[in-house]
Amino acid sequence: MLQRRHLIAGLAATPLAAPALHAQGTWPSAPVRLVVPFAAGGPTDVPARLVADELSKLLPQRVIVENRTGAGVVVGSDVVAKAPKDGQTLLYTTIAHAALRSIFPRLPFDPLADFTPVALTGVIPMLMMVNKDLPVNSLPELIALLKANPGKYDYASTGNGAALHLATELFLSQAGGLKATHVPYRGSAAAMPDLLNGTVAMMLDVANSALPFVTRGEVKGLAISGAHRLPQVPNIPTFGEAGVPGYEAYTWHMVLAPSGTPEPVVSAINDALNKVMAMDSVKQRLSDLTMETRSDTTPATAKKWLDDEIAKWEPIIKAAGIKAD
Repeated sequence: MLQRRHLIAGLAATPLAAPALHAQGTWPSAPVRLVVPFAAGGPTDVPARLVADELSKLLPQRVIVENRTGAGVVVGSDVVAKAPKDGQTLLYTTIAHAALRSIFPRLPFDPLADFTPVALTGVIPMLMMVNKDLPVNSLPELIALLKANPGKYDYASTGNGAALHLATELFLSQAGGLKATHVPYRGSAAAMPDLLNGTVAMMLDVANSALPFVTRGEVKGLAISGAHRLPQVPNIPTFGEAGVPGYEAYTWHMVLAPSGTPEPVVSAINDALNKVMAMDSVKQRLSDLTMETRSDTTPATAKKWLDDEIAKWEPIIKAAGIKAD
């Protein structure tokens, strides 16, 4: 009788347990929302939509991009942090996520504890440009000019605390504690006219935005912030080659899920993203945008990348006194 009762209890529990396991292991069970905390049509949105389109072909459900902007990347990130932990709402974010904790004194979420890194999808290097009339033709000459004239020259960025602001401060620090005045703009399109007319002397910009101006000779391109030269401008050295050893800065792209998303779901998302990023058509289209795609990251390596980036940028933000506007 006792054995019979245990058997009945076990059979009764099975229909309840099986759907729970099935729900954790099956992804996606509905259309996926890929939240991009940047404006539509921008340098982050374009790759995100390419990834979403290819995922939609690969998966049984559509992947829909949703742009949620406001307070830097806070609004979009908050949406995902508070979403159900089922893998149906994901965050497509950048280096800005690594700076949140240092720039904003109060956040409605924890940039680390409330997210699970899923995959690093790619990195985009930056390109140092100077006004064509500035009396320098190389990065060492720029460093010498700034060293001889502390605080005299201005540099543009795409906004206070933005990736280009952080990367320039890192350059100034690693090149010997140089001093230059930061002038923030609302995007590189707003800053470029002032670089062209000499109102500001220099600007780091993501390579795909900077290349047209460099190749047309409208500005001087001095150095690439990645580990390798760009095939589009093979004559421009990296910062390391040009005299700032160890300097690397990227605007990277990563997909995050809400913390607590079941491991089988995270693995399924990672697998799907790696398959998309390994497609020749995707690699070529993103290479045209100067992105170096990654198709072999795991949730663990993505987490290490994010941890390392936070550790890298927090001291720079603190030393430069960067705060949210």
